[in-house]
Amino acid sequence: MPEMISGATAVNATAVGMSVLTIGAGLLEATVRTATPLAYAALGESVSERAGVINIGLEGSIIAGALSATIAAGTIGMGAIGVGGGFAAGALAGLLVAALFALFAIGLRADQIITGTAITLFALGLTGTVYRTVFGTGGVALTTPTAATHALPFLSSLPLIGRALFAQPLITYALYLLAPLLAWWMQRTQAGLALRAVGEYPAAAIAAGIAPRRTQLLAVLFAGAMAGLAGATLVLAQAGTFVEGMSAGRGFIAMAIVVLGRWRPLGVAAAAILFGAATSLQTLFQSMGWTGVPYQLFLAVPYVLTLIVLAVTGHRRRLSAV
Repeated sequence: MPEMISGATAVNATAVGMSVLTIGAGLLEATVRTATPLAYAALGESVSERAGVINIGLEGSIIAGALSATIAAGTIGMGAIGVGGGFAAGALAGLLVAALFALFAIGLRADQIITGTAITLFALGLTGTVYRTVFGTGGVALTTPTAATHALPFLSSLPLIGRALFAQPLITYALYLLAPLLAWWMQRTQAGLALRAVGEYPAAAIAAGIAPRRTQLLAVLFAGAMAGLAGATLVLAQAGTFVEGMSAGRGFIAMAIVVLGRWRPLGVAAAAILFGAATSLQTLFQSMGWTGVPYQLFLAVPYVLTLIVLAVTGHRRRLSAV
């Protein structure tokens, strides 16, 4: 009898262990998927801020990229071709929104905060209008092509991290290369050093023959294209359709990620994973069926984390200034 009880206990322990492993693998996979658009937007914003420009209009580029990707992919269709066209259209739309921001904030020296806020509100309103005009009040039919998942041989079969890291769309694999490449570019190339000089020592940059406005313009346009790519990723690698306001504050979260990552590409990528985990956790909490807790509290997890990050970093800055 004791042997039977011991065997049953071992079976139960094994089942619990497998269940925890399955949940952990699923949570990690959702974290990577959720973090991908945040990382794209935050990496672009880190370049812009290194040049001395805070683009509050990042949210506008994300939502513009999401709608443009939906329209382009739905129009082109044909699987991978439509998806590729959608990503290209999303990046272009984000770049155009950033160009509008740059016109006022860099060209006309308008206040960056006010200009960025106006650009965001304009983009949210414009995308809503275009969405209703193109698709009507009924919304988008669920026929938008989406990015296929490509599992890497051997790596995707690794326990826990296999499918999370190595069974992703190509846009995620591109991010794995982009973050270290951008870190190398900022630290090791003349163009990267010029970018940092413009943001940190403008007078020295001018003395070295660097054109600050040109450098800032290129940085802002790059950030806009990356944010547009983030919006396209939301549609083509996650949702498969467009919803008004689906950017849902991701532009502002991306700015908090830049601060948490200390304006360094690899740190920014790691911070994006943290925020992706927070978003995935709120989904997991809702699925647990905690009926006594309002679901709005779970939805607030990523935004509460954003406020905490900004509060902590602001406190540290004040202490370092004393």
